[in-house]
Amino acid sequence: MNPANNGRRRLPRVRGLAAAFLLLAGSLAACGPADTGLQHDAARQLQQRVLGVSEAAAGNDPAGGLAALDGLEADLAAAVENGQVSEDRRRSIMTAAAAVRADLAAAKSAADAAAAEAAAAQQQADAAAAEAAQTTPAPVAPAPAEGKGNEGKGKGKD
Repeated sequence: MNPANNGRRRLPRVRGLAAAFLLLAGSLAACGPADTGLQHDAARQLQQRVLGVSEAAAGNDPAGGLAALDGLEADLAAAVENGQVSEDRRRSIMTAAAAVRADLAAAKSAADAAAAEAAAAQQQADAAAAEAAQTTPAPVAPAPAEGKGNEGKGKGKD
């Protein structure tokens, strides 16, 4: 693991799709008249949801991105029911959302696999350390040397 990225892998493809999705958000905001298939208020609300997906993807949080995408799809369904989004516009938004969802799901699977691998490696390291602690004897301090000490040395020798 590279300590420079704190064990987190960058997800360039997720970022790329999130950027594409952000462009979709820009097109949502530009909509005005009802003949575009998307009313202004609905466009603004959906754009906020797209921003949440993009921020999660940019922050290497695929689970958060998937949750934000769920919110986007729920808001889109409600806007369709209220007549704020046409069926054609819903399909185009859902096509983009499906592509982002697939990429976020793949990124989440990869992150989950990496986390499981790291946990297994840590568990192995802990087990090895515990085994080493049990089999390695504690260091023993050397016994004092037997000998004459200071007797017979120096002054006072008669």
